[in-house]
Amino acid sequence: MRKITHFIVHCTATKASQAVTVAQIDAWHRARGFRGIGYHYVISQDGTVAVGRPEEQTGAHAVGYNQNSIGIAYVGGLDSTGRPSDTRTPQQCRALRSLIERLHRKWPEAVVIGHNEVAPKACPCFDVRKEFGRD
Repeated sequence: MRKITHFIVHCTATKASQAVTVAQIDAWHRARGFRGIGYHYVISQDGTVAVGRPEEQTGAHAVGYNQNSIGIAYVGGLDSTGRPSDTRTPQQCRALRSLIERLHRKWPEAVVIGHNEVAPKACPCFDVRKEFGRD
């Protein structure tokens, strides 16, 4: 198994009202030249956590961090006008916290970060440091 040092939180950069499936993200990522979906987990608006890429496989979600991280994306991240915004539903917030807690049982030393901490992006459109206790 890979040594996991980070859980990196992303958004799908889609409008909050847009339903997005793992299959759609897989197709988007393949169109960009990836061998499949880059995220390990995707959280839909109703809080359902879907598996993307298997944990034992290196992700394709954060350049320079993929080898030692787990990528987690929530569906949304853009408001109705297409601007970056924390569009997470209460169900997504609960599911994200629960997933991070479960992953921490496997990798207790891993640090939770937002994609914007390692790339010049707004993603995931909320303050991961504050929410997961690093500030």
